[in-house]
Amino acid sequence: MDAPTDETLLKEYLAGKTGSFELLVRRYAQELHQFVLRFTGDSTTAEDVVQEAFLQVHTSADRFDPTRRFKPWLFTIAANKARDYLRKRTRRREVAFDAKLSEDDESGSRFVHLLENAGDSPDEALGLEEQRRAVRGVVEEMPDNLREVLILAYYHRFAYKDIADVIGVPLGTVKSRLHSAVGWFGEKYRADVTAREAE
Repeated sequence: MDAPTDETLLKEYLAGKTGSFELLVRRYAQELHQFVLRFTGDSTTAEDVVQEAFLQVHTSADRFDPTRRFKPWLFTIAANKARDYLRKRTRRREVAFDAKLSEDDESGSRFVHLLENAGDSPDEALGLEEQRRAVRGVVEEMPDNLREVLILAYYHRFAYKDIADVIGVPLGTVKSRLHSAVGWFGEKYRADVTAREAE
């Protein structure tokens, strides 16, 4: 038997079947937490934002447009709440992920290689963990608007149209921001590698 769609579960919840909402939470809580954690860089904030996002789904479920998909709507809510957090904290062209980090890079390094989580042999584990920490550090330093689109596109594999829905910008802006994000990442990562090698 096929699992019910997200949209069906939300409809069932509106009809009084509370278990359907619990299933939606189980289905998306972990992925949503990872998205917010990557976006905000703070685990406690990610937990709070995920709870607030599901609370808003609960209170706004009757306003959900059943002709749309649930997942982008949920991520839109979480992204808005994460942006609010980042604002408060502050007060206090399409690019393929196999693109080269730089046109003048002779090594053939590609963006996707830096973000992969491949199975590692024990001998490689230490060096790769250091590289992952460096990647996380660069991603956390990115401007919020670039980090958000990068996380949605690469880590969560959202289609460009869905990213546009989540962050509330035109499709062309998504492509432009993704291009800028890849360029920003490549430049900063290379600078960090150069600095570490000079130590």
